[in-house]
Amino acid sequence: MELLLQTANAWLFEGQHSGLSDREWMALRFLGRANRFSRTPSALAGFLGANRSGASQIAAVLERKRLVTREPSPEDKRSIILSVTFQGKKLLERDPVNVLRDQIAALTVDDRSRMRDTLRHVLSRHDVVRGRHHADICSECIFLAESGSGSDRQFKCRFFRKSVSSKDTSLLCSHFEGKAPSKALDQN
Repeated sequence: MELLLQTANAWLFEGQHSGLSDREWMALRFLGRANRFSRTPSALAGFLGANRSGASQIAAVLERKRLVTREPSPEDKRSIILSVTFQGKKLLERDPVNVLRDQIAALTVDDRSRMRDTLRHVLSRHDVVRGRHHADICSECIFLAESGSGSDRQFKCRFFRKSVSSKDTSLLCSHFEGKAPSKALDQN
């Protein structure tokens, strides 16, 4: 636990860093990695563990700083889609968490996989206790259906009943439901 708290220093800091608070950074990171179904104020609120009003206030700050735009959803004009601007993407390149990301990327593939699987397992158990679920990579979700192969490969989200682009399958989804946990993790 102490090691996890110490790694938090890479992304949690007092005051502001590059003009953003911790929560604003968390929101910008999420929106920069979220798939098209998850770039909404409601999904952002769920990710931040905030109410929708609080998430909307954070999105408004990011919008005023020209890091995020709000646009009506092309599928449902009552819904809002939050998108990271070019300026927001440039700021994410200087994200304080990138130092930690680069250190993790330097691990062996096996070590990264074990770390990912263990953290995913811990988060899933934590979510059960808190009565919520975390965002995770679309390709690992039970709702993603795949058909075809090669250039004919297609993806569909069974939750939304909509097609999913290949690119979106590698992004975060706030409606994520994990596949059955590995027995090796349950035995540890």
